[in-house]
Amino acid sequence: MDLPTFVDRLDEELRTDDYADIDASANGLQVGPDEGTVEHVAFAVDGVAETFERAIDAGADALVVHHGISWGGFDSVTGRTYDRLEPLLEEGLALYVSHLPLDGHRELGNAAGVADVLDLESRAAFGELGPEYIGQRGTAADPYAPDELRRRLESELETDDQPVRLLEFGPDEIEEIAIVTGSGADWLDEAVAAGADALVTGEGKGKVYHEAREAGINVALAGHYATETFGVRALRDLVDGWGLETTYLEVPTGL
Repeated sequence: MDLPTFVDRLDEELRTDDYADIDASANGLQVGPDEGTVEHVAFAVDGVAETFERAIDAGADALVVHHGISWGGFDSVTGRTYDRLEPLLEEGLALYVSHLPLDGHRELGNAAGVADVLDLESRAAFGELGPEYIGQRGTAADPYAPDELRRRLESELETDDQPVRLLEFGPDEIEEIAIVTGSGADWLDEAVAAGADALVTGEGKGKVYHEAREAGINVALAGHYATETFGVRALRDLVDGWGLETTYLEVPTGL
């Protein structure tokens, strides 16, 4: 498959252009030529030196990641930025990035993957950001006790053996659950307004403890990396269906 067709297919599926004005990430093809051929695609959560090197070692022509290397552009290409770009340019590895579009995708997104793990029904868009949404909310098929919710997340997510932190300030029966993966604590008030018993996210800010306590809502902090493996895995399955060879690179951070 030629590279422009590969990029266009992903952009269309992920509605990349719709997030252009609300995402600091430069989504789409961040590094790559105008022309080229893609036969083997690697997938990873983070676009970093380790995943670049492993994608090159695997013989990939392109690497698809959730977290890229351009967040508002570059003032200069020196130091760590140069070190990251060098293997991509030397080896001709194209880098495709999908940040918020991959968080919010209703079927392939990170929040959708967490919702699948928790067996949520009656799902709706959640996590409003401008005209778009980056999360989901839904109703648990069987309500969770707080410890059950924590154990479910720990057993199903790639936490690198790190515990899921649960701020138990809400109901003892958790039925309505809101999800914003990664760093989603800023959507706590929206979760409360939506009637959620719990907000599931990756990491929290210091203020979330008191905000959750005062609002009477449970908050699960399951790890930034752990909550954001679902999207790139789903994209790998999608690209498999296009007849391309694929490789998933697992590089957990424990954070």
